[in-house]
Amino acid sequence: MKRLVCLLSALLIALPLAGFALQEIPLTPREDFISRMIQTAREEYDAANGRARKASSSGDIYVCKNFTVYMFRENRDDFRMAEFPEVKLVIPDNLPPEESKPYVYGAAWMDIPPEKGNPFTAAAVFRYDSKLNKEENRRLAREFLMQAKRGDFFQMAANYYYGVGAHSLVFTADYDPDTDTVTWTDSNMKGKKVGGVRYGYIQFDAKKDIDWFVDAFCRRGYGATIYRLREDIIYAP
Repeated sequence: MKRLVCLLSALLIALPLAGFALQEIPLTPREDFISRMIQTAREEYDAANGRARKASSSGDIYVCKNFTVYMFRENRDDFRMAEFPEVKLVIPDNLPPEESKPYVYGAAWMDIPPEKGNPFTAAAVFRYDSKLNKEENRRLAREFLMQAKRGDFFQMAANYYYGVGAHSLVFTADYDPDTDTVTWTDSNMKGKKVGGVRYGYIQFDAKKDIDWFVDAFCRRGYGATIYRLREDIIYAP
């Protein structure tokens, strides 16, 4: 009987603790910002329902960089940087071709300071080093891409299966070391032309081995950058 009483007492103590453990941990403002951007991409993906979207003019949001910019701008107004709480957030344009030399256009963004509203930092950078051999460059490229985290913006100049040039995407999950893969969302990596007009497909939670990307941007004159939101993201005052 005494043992039964002890067991019941222990159970009564454990139940509130179990309930507490099941409670959701609230998102930080930074995590909330990332989740909202990814949700925006998910809603666009669902709305497209497998159909290609017009991606032929500079104003079309389904052009690759435009899509990631759209994800950002649709959600930025609720957030600021703690260091600059009165400054509206901005996302930089790609670095112009002349300023990209000696590399090709598309591997980097313009360098806008945080006091002007840029909440991103270059978390990792890869540029093909002609002083190293191909295998050494591939090793560095792999190590670079292994740093990808959920919510990171990825900018590459690449020659890949679907095209040649600049491409932008957002990772929807951390790099997975068990499968050696990255997962992302983007638009217009894949596409088609109808009557001479470009249409792009939205991808969500797309997945590839990192070697697929390494093959694309680990080339002489090419490269890529991982841009990450600063840690001091707060809700707008």
